[in-house]
Amino acid sequence: MKITIQDLPEGEEEEIVIRCRGMDEQLLKLVYALRAGREKLTVSRQERLFRILPSAVYYFEAVDNRVFAYLEKEVYETKLKLYELEERLDPTRFVRISNSEIISLNRVTAVDLSLSGTICMTLDGMVKAYVSRRYVKKIKETLNLGRRNGHEKA
Repeated sequence: MKITIQDLPEGEEEEIVIRCRGMDEQLLKLVYALRAGREKLTVSRQERLFRILPSAVYYFEAVDNRVFAYLEKEVYETKLKLYELEERLDPTRFVRISNSEIISLNRVTAVDLSLSGTICMTLDGMVKAYVSRRYVKKIKETLNLGRRNGHEKA
């Protein structure tokens, strides 16, 4: 693979061109990482607009047809729906855990698996997030949980 970096004159728009024979998972992750690294989200609080990096978000939650972004000390509202956030956010860093919640995998500090098959995730700051049954299989695959010696646990 050849990588070329060119210094641009002032005022010229930055551009990344990927030339490949086919888009594989590794390239797709790279594209998401590039987008997420610079793309800020517009959020609001008390009638003021703010621009935040997705990396600052612990989780997004939908409540009463409104979507909130929870950071370390602040809570903001976004006009985006959860499915729109899923499309924009890096799927290697953010994952849907229920119909009303998307969490940042970078903020997960502990994962508790119960015998009943449910999953409780602890985020920085001791915030608890519960994975709904519908998303358990996806979370286990994302985090490589539930496999021992190459065999699926019963």
